[in-house]
Amino acid sequence: MVDTSILLNAYRLMCTAYAMADTYENNRQICKYVHSTSRGHEAIQLATAFQLLPQDYVSPYYRDESILLGLGFSPYELMLQLLAKGNDIFTGGREYYSHPNYNGNDKPTIIHQSSATGMQAIPTTGVAQGIKYKEQQMAHSSLFMKGSHYEPSAINHQPIVLCSLGDASVTEGEVSEALQFAALHQLPIIFLVQDNGWGISVTKEEARLTNASEFVKGFGGISRISIDGSDFAQSFEVMKNVVDEVRRERHPFLVCAKVPLLGHHTSGVRKEFYRTEEDLAKHYLDDPKPKLRKKLIELGVTENDLLQIENETAQNVATDFSNAVVAPEPIASTVSDYVFVPTTVTEEKGERSPINNEKVLMVDAALFAIREIMEEFPEAVLYGQDVGRRLGGVFREAATLAEQFGDYRVFNTAIQEAYIIGSTVGMSAVGLKPIVEVQFADYIYPGLNQLVTEISKSCYLSCGKFPIQTLIRIPIGAYGGGGPYHSGSIETTLLSIKGIKIVYPSNAADIKGLMKAAFLDPNPVVMLEHKGLYWSKVPGTEEAKTVEPSADYIIPLGKANIVLQANAACIENGESCCIITYGMGVYWAKAAAKSFVGKVEIIDLRTLFPLDEELIFATVKKHGKCLIVTEEQQNNSFAEALAGRISKACFRNLDAPVEVLGALNLPAVPMNVLLEKEMLPNAEKVAERISQLLQN
Repeated sequence: MVDTSILLNAYRLMCTAYAMADTYENNRQICKYVHSTSRGHEAIQLATAFQLLPQDYVSPYYRDESILLGLGFSPYELMLQLLAKGNDIFTGGREYYSHPNYNGNDKPTIIHQSSATGMQAIPTTGVAQGIKYKEQQMAHSSLFMKGSHYEPSAINHQPIVLCSLGDASVTEGEVSEALQFAALHQLPIIFLVQDNGWGISVTKEEARLTNASEFVKGFGGISRISIDGSDFAQSFEVMKNVVDEVRRERHPFLVCAKVPLLGHHTSGVRKEFYRTEEDLAKHYLDDPKPKLRKKLIELGVTENDLLQIENETAQNVATDFSNAVVAPEPIASTVSDYVFVPTTVTEEKGERSPINNEKVLMVDAALFAIREIMEEFPEAVLYGQDVGRRLGGVFREAATLAEQFGDYRVFNTAIQEAYIIGSTVGMSAVGLKPIVEVQFADYIYPGLNQLVTEISKSCYLSCGKFPIQTLIRIPIGAYGGGGPYHSGSIETTLLSIKGIKIVYPSNAADIKGLMKAAFLDPNPVVMLEHKGLYWSKVPGTEEAKTVEPSADYIIPLGKANIVLQANAACIENGESCCIITYGMGVYWAKAAAKSFVGKVEIIDLRTLFPLDEELIFATVKKHGKCLIVTEEQQNNSFAEALAGRISKACFRNLDAPVEVLGALNLPAVPMNVLLEKEMLPNAEKVAERISQLLQN
């Protein structure tokens, strides 16, 4: 039986949530930002919160204000987020109500929470993945660093992870990816599904065949239970048993809690828009507050005691609301803070071409860089499709790594691009440094949701508390008959996402130096690696093979490189131009420049974001003529956008319009090599454009 003191605490917090909902409803003009409340869900949320310890992790969803109250956050703290105030402890006025993140020692850690339905399932499962990795393989190593919120401890204090979801979100494919990974790897995570039967205006009968508990049967390996989530005592006992079991036995569990929906979907999508009086009356029969009140009376708590609690909480909420209303707004000039956190790599260091080292292929330089990283940093892990022991990557870019470092550090995943990318959020949060691979650029799209919704926004919306340190490797580009689904270029798509960095090396030395910098960067970095340059098999790309740099060689992101300089006399006489390019374009440009000796200067961007605008603009101003070469389809590309920026910054120094040469504007790269050649730029096409430019 649940102790009366716990029931009274729950009732006090239920009354608090009730008063908060009433206050928001009665002050709609003040509470102008969209919000949802926990009305109807309070019992299961409080029962859950009461079980969690500071070493745990929890990902609430947007209706989970009572979980936050149960964890010890005050109404005032929650109201600051409701009103988007500057001293909102979670996001500084940048996020919706009940979208917390928290990184303290007194409460469970809460990674950044987005509004996208169900998207928290993968990052939160990534937390559990990281915890299991640490427990099984590195329990007594230096991995357990200060601030990681995990230390080896007694069994009854091992951390657990809780992912809270609404029932409508369970139909999301990415929730299934999380469930599958948790079941396959037996992770210490609890999926709490609060089932109120509604997905905005869509009923459960319209949306799904069964509830979450029945649905998860198909995965196997996930324990499950269905409960009445409006009954606090039942919810408390069940959640205590579930949390204790997962804390002790380290396996996944799903709790499906049936709850009423008593509030609006949100303040903007109101219940009277789509729900009948009959439906609302049915839901109010299960209101957890009067249920718990009745139980307390039965246990001997007096009416006066309950009235005192109700009056006190209402007064406290009113006071907190008044204080929150007059709290300061955010300082407008801080709007650009926390897009990234600073990196320590700011200078090129080490030997680029040691005298005694041999030349290596670009694919091998990447492999050697990862090997050196994993030797130095035990928190580095590498995973993705086919990178494990049997194959070591379809381009052999991870060959021998699993043999050297073990299957727990280098391992295969299922075909789950969303999980591969999104799990790095959770892995990073527990102090690991994940390196992951998407097998081909053409297959990035299933992972874009996680990249955009979770990874790119985490640092900004958490005010720097949760930057995502992840390195995402993606083989890219056409390489001779690869066909429409293995030859694509995606840099413009990625560059439209703010909050990530994009690297695109063109040779072995650069890929090794940039790989080190990308790994050490505390922000998310995507490394695009051209398949046609890996092995230098494409004619004209022999120079992608370079002397292997030293182990300490590193290139800061955002620094371009002049790979071919023009003759000073040609520049002085106005007979020169510059080519701005990257990847395979470097080799097309080099080959074309042989026909214009001394007249062409070539810049290899190496990093597409951050971009070395200083070198670009200075070079364009020096020559007055500029050609940008890209492998991407030209229309609306990064290259065209760069041409516009150059035109504006260098307008007074230009002798001709900035030119762009890209691929034909076709939906895909065709399979036949003759058609592929016709679509893509090449040295001859670049030479033709140089000739035209120099004639201006």
